[in-house]
Amino acid sequence: MSQRVAVVGAGMVGLSTAWFLQEHGFHVTVYERDHVAAGSSWGNAGWLTPALTAPLPEPAVLRYGVRAVGRPSSPVYLPLRPDPRLLRFLAGFARHSTARRWGLGMRAYEPMNRQALAAFDELTAGGVASAIHEAHPFVAGFARLEDQDPFVHELEQIRDAGQDVKYDVLSGPEARVVEPSLSPSVASAVLLHDQRYLDPPQFLAALAASFVDRGGLLLEGATVDRVSETARGAYVTTREQHREGGYDHVVLASGAWVGHLARQLGVRQPLQAGRGYSFSVRGERLPQTPVYFPAQRVACTPLAGADGPRLRVAGMMEFRAPDAALDQRRIEAIVEAARPLLDGVDLDDRRDEWVGSRPCTADGLPLIGRTRARAVFVAGGHGMWGIALGPLTGKLLARRIASGSTPPELVAFDPLR
Repeated sequence: MSQRVAVVGAGMVGLSTAWFLQEHGFHVTVYERDHVAAGSSWGNAGWLTPALTAPLPEPAVLRYGVRAVGRPSSPVYLPLRPDPRLLRFLAGFARHSTARRWGLGMRAYEPMNRQALAAFDELTAGGVASAIHEAHPFVAGFARLEDQDPFVHELEQIRDAGQDVKYDVLSGPEARVVEPSLSPSVASAVLLHDQRYLDPPQFLAALAASFVDRGGLLLEGATVDRVSETARGAYVTTREQHREGGYDHVVLASGAWVGHLARQLGVRQPLQAGRGYSFSVRGERLPQTPVYFPAQRVACTPLAGADGPRLRVAGMMEFRAPDAALDQRRIEAIVEAARPLLDGVDLDDRRDEWVGSRPCTADGLPLIGRTRARAVFVAGGHGMWGIALGPLTGKLLARRIASGSTPPELVAFDPLR
């Protein structure tokens, strides 16, 4: 008889895991506390950028974060408040913000980055009917020439870790030929090749529809508040008493909320919500390809809207509780950072203002694998890279559950490390 698996969370990681479990013949039920893509997946920039996927803790981010403490306008915001859990996370983050540890983490990411885009191809070939766009090219813009150097240095470090990274460096005028929406304030740009992007809510809706069409059960509005190990597997309990039951395996993939359930099952790595903000705008001259301003930490993605083309503008890394309300000051900080760098974009006509919580680990590596309970697995902690690495995470974890052996790509991401 086919085994039954419960997946907790209907974001990119959870739904991808559910879809690939179906490929191995499992009967899968997905529990979602709200609705599909309700967490960090919904307002994400939607970048599939292996050339940028790297551990978050590193010396430059740590230096920037220390300077930014208590500054609401900073792209990295650390509120001044007594929070033992946040302090524990920050202490671990600081310990891992060294060049040596970043290099070790990057070597763990490299095999994932190499395979990440192919996992999307498997989903679309298998019936997920949503467009994935080639970035021709991906543009990183800089207001000052000196801001370009750290970005290029990181690309070279990623290349040194064994990853194929192709890029060109252009002057400001050369960059405006490629992307006319860049303002004269952009002094130089780096063009990244072989990257992609998508519309996250649209893609997640198609992935959910494919999962259901293939016999999966999707339960929205079902908050899992306990997973208990049993002699034959695990038992799921929901707050709403909605379809509780026993399963052969359970996968925890609930994003920034995964820590609560995972801690009960021996996962001690500190998880912190790194909240990102976004909104969409229109304009006379919207970018036709993804645009990134690294110094300002602002990401721009062209998307199709119901009323015509729109630009999603995203940014901020705010360490606060995942359910805290949207702080309008963060939206305004993104607007003021982007305004001098874009021409023909109406940043005052904003829609879809949003905040979402990305699950971040102190060492910058996701948690993918079995917990202390033999039938319960976790897939989370990807930080900003849950969209890009979600399908491959799901594919490899499904293989782990089906075969009983850990794929080599997942060894570094052991949740019990």
